[in-house]
Order: sequence, then C-alpha cells, then structure tokens
Amino acid sequence: MSEITVKELLEKDKKNIQIIDIRESYEYEAGHIDSINIPMSKILNSCDIISKEKQVIIYCQSGRRGASVVYMLQRKFKLNNVFNLQGGYSDYIEKI
Repeated sequence: MSEITVKELLEKDKKNIQIIDIRESYEYEAGHIDSINIPMSKILNSCDIISKEKQVIIYCQSGRRGASVVYMLQRKFKLNNVFNLQGGYSDYIEKI
C-alpha cells in the first residue's frame, strides 16, 4: 500500500503534489485540506482530472476509503503516483 503520513505531507512543496479529498461534498464543506473534492463514487470516472506527473495524495476522513481508492487506481489504471494519507483528515486536524 502506498501511504504518506501527515508529517510527510506537511513537508511537501505544494507545487509538486495534487491533493484529492474523496469525501462527500458535505464533508468537504465542513472542512478540508487545500485540495480538490472528487467524491469516492465519482473518482474512477474522473481519471482525466488526476495528475499523471505530480505525486497525488488521496484522503478521506479516517484513511479507510482513501486506501481503497488508491488500491483501485493503482490496480485499474496503473497509477503509481497515488498515495493514501494515513489517518485521513482526522489525523491531519490533530497534527496541524
């Protein structure tokens, strides 16, 4: 599983990464990392939006949905530049 910690995310240069929040719109609106929102139900049909050049960080609330999406993107579309944010948004909020 390709994962990244909140600490590693915070150390990244924002110009070299794409962050995608796969939570539902109402979750995103309640608070989010500087990211784009593509709900989990739409992500497999949104591959044209996912960067092929940058490191892509996928996150959800806890990391579980994110892990599933990363697995599916790697398996179905051979995207090796996608990573799940360990602990998701909950862990991010605790550590910033």
